[in-house]
Amino acid sequence: MGRSSSWLSLALDSWSLGLDASAVIGLRAVKLAAGGSAATVEAQRMVDEKIAAAVDLQMLAMTGGLGPTMHSAAARSVRHYAGKIRANGRRLARPKR
Repeated sequence: MGRSSSWLSLALDSWSLGLDASAVIGLRAVKLAAGGSAATVEAQRMVDEKIAAAVDLQMLAMTGGLGPTMHSAAARSVRHYAGKIRANGRRLARPKR
């Protein structure tokens, strides 16, 4: 992420975000399908994280934190979600102890 300020770069970052999100969806689906208390915790965590990420992004938008242009707003929105998705991917891919 963050290569240049071109729309092509933003498109590639968005595409990468989609791939990462798909991987996280798969990892979460496996965890949820296994059932049990871990699945319940993961389902609640997923909902809580989605709400928090949306509220955080809305606050950035309302306070000017996404920048003055459409491009900067889109790029910062992608970066906002990308970090969260990557963190979930790392957490879900860790082997169980």
